[in-house]
Amino acid sequence: MTVEEILSNEELRRHEFPVAADKIFLAHAGVCPLPRRVTDAMKRYVDAASLDDQETVVAEGLFREARTFAARLLGAQMEEIALVGPTSLGLSLIANGFPLRRGDNVVIYQDDYPSNVYAWMPLAEKGVQVRLLNIRQYGRIRRVDVEGQVDEQTRLVALASCHFVSGYRIDIPAIGKFLQEKRIAFCVDGIQTVGAFPTPVEHVDFLAADSHKWLLGPCAAGIMFVRKSWQDQVRPSIYGWHNVRCPNYVAQDAMVHPPDGRRYEAGTANLVGLAGLRAAMQILLELGVENIARELLRKRAWLVPALQQKNYEVLYADAPPEAASGIVTFHRPGTDLAALHEKLTAAKIVTSLRGNRQGNRYIRLSPHFYNTDAELQRLLELL
Repeated sequence: MTVEEILSNEELRRHEFPVAADKIFLAHAGVCPLPRRVTDAMKRYVDAASLDDQETVVAEGLFREARTFAARLLGAQMEEIALVGPTSLGLSLIANGFPLRRGDNVVIYQDDYPSNVYAWMPLAEKGVQVRLLNIRQYGRIRRVDVEGQVDEQTRLVALASCHFVSGYRIDIPAIGKFLQEKRIAFCVDGIQTVGAFPTPVEHVDFLAADSHKWLLGPCAAGIMFVRKSWQDQVRPSIYGWHNVRCPNYVAQDAMVHPPDGRRYEAGTANLVGLAGLRAAMQILLELGVENIARELLRKRAWLVPALQQKNYEVLYADAPPEAASGIVTFHRPGTDLAALHEKLTAAKIVTSLRGNRQGNRYIRLSPHFYNTDAELQRLLELL
């Protein structure tokens, strides 16, 4: 199956993505509908689990394949992957386990999605300075912005791979290389790009991403990447039978963790979620993330000027391809965007209504590769 085959064969498209038969879903930056293969995998597991021990019936290779697929998506090693669920949990595990001392500082962006803000704020209670990145334009972070706001006491920078409202993608390799040279750790909230655009971790130390957006997987079935060289330093901050050695389920005197990413997986796994996650990642790898990214940029390339022709202002309409994403966010002064959002919803066109710190409202479009030009044209007609 290819992206082109899906877009040219409506019967296939509706079979693989059942939501397409009922509505135009343009909100994958929020919470995605599940593809048929994903729900089928989850149903198979649930049916088996109704007849036996829920762990006994797990499909052979589920954990190994889920880690392998995640590693392929990120360009990482399987041993660097933890299956920990929500992005918020992954980021909190990193924040709580990272070695910091009083007087150190970490740099974050206050207008990132709250999960990548709140995870770091409690560090201030330990005497760590939580610095808020000062940038000129909302949701647009460049290497030069980071360069000017770190110092000798900066231990970690935590940024999103793509801003959830503006849709502006950061230059991960450029920022990561700079931070590596300064021996500053780099943590990435990757939920808005993993599954939609290549999100390489060659110059990243930590990454977390749940699967319920562009990965097309279920909620609370996510991946966390911790570079091998950091695993002994970033200690687990939650403990259980799964990430501490307990032969025959007997607690031991010493806390001994697995020698890889499993050390961050404290207890029983979200097995039905992992069944869906594995299936979702398999779809994306079959299609090729590079092909998906190319299709998303093609959609954006004609959608942006079409919106501008209707006198809507598009955030970062002129973003170059390396900074553009599948998110297209627009507004128009004097327009009741909440009412417009309701109008689209009533017409079975699913979009997202978002706002910023200043109270400005926006409509955010986030089509995925399987959305057709005809669906986007229908949206434009209603606008």
